[in-house]
Amino acid sequence: MKKAVKQYLEMLGLSGIDYLRKPEEIKPPSLSAEQKKERLDTLSKQYANCTKCKLHKGRTNFVYGDGNPDARLLLIGEGPGEVEDRTGKVFVGPAGQLLTKMLEAISLSREDVYICNIVKCRPPANRNPEPDEAEACRYYLLEQIHIIQPEYILLLGRVAAHNILNTGEALSRLRGKTFTFENAQTITTYHPSALLRNVHLKKGAWIDLQRLRDMMGIATK
Repeated sequence: MKKAVKQYLEMLGLSGIDYLRKPEEIKPPSLSAEQKKERLDTLSKQYANCTKCKLHKGRTNFVYGDGNPDARLLLIGEGPGEVEDRTGKVFVGPAGQLLTKMLEAISLSREDVYICNIVKCRPPANRNPEPDEAEACRYYLLEQIHIIQPEYILLLGRVAAHNILNTGEALSRLRGKTFTFENAQTITTYHPSALLRNVHLKKGAWIDLQRLRDMMGIATK
């Protein structure tokens, strides 16, 4: 608890807030798209040499996130894979290529959205992030959300859902529900890597994507 409070106070300081109010009274400053991009670019470079958890020992690149800094939709995955670690870019491996096609299926492009992960460094052998690793990166993720201020968040997979929604419920019970996280309407679907392993999940993912499309009011072609 003390660690979480300390991180929250640090976040307020970085936002230029030097006094305390009730959490529900705190509203992040409104930034232009250009200001958001500049802020995200600055922070990406600032955190590039992060050593807050043990994942830094095996990384090639710190993978902060990428996309439209003024996006209505934020996508949150689990962590960088091998290709992402090598390139420093988020969701560019096989799962990322499938994610691009998933977005295109509901008339969105990578340029329309912002994509990031629960952790910014690749876990060994692509294992799930451990609780202390996710906690170490949580500040970075919340900061991204506060800057972008998305209207919608799509959680990709069980790891993202459990960390963001603070639950241990099965993914099957979380899909189809809408939650609110940091003022954004938040839903859950399968991680693209799961779809690559099990094609039978694609039907459910398509249902989730159509639901997201309807929530966002995206016109069908």
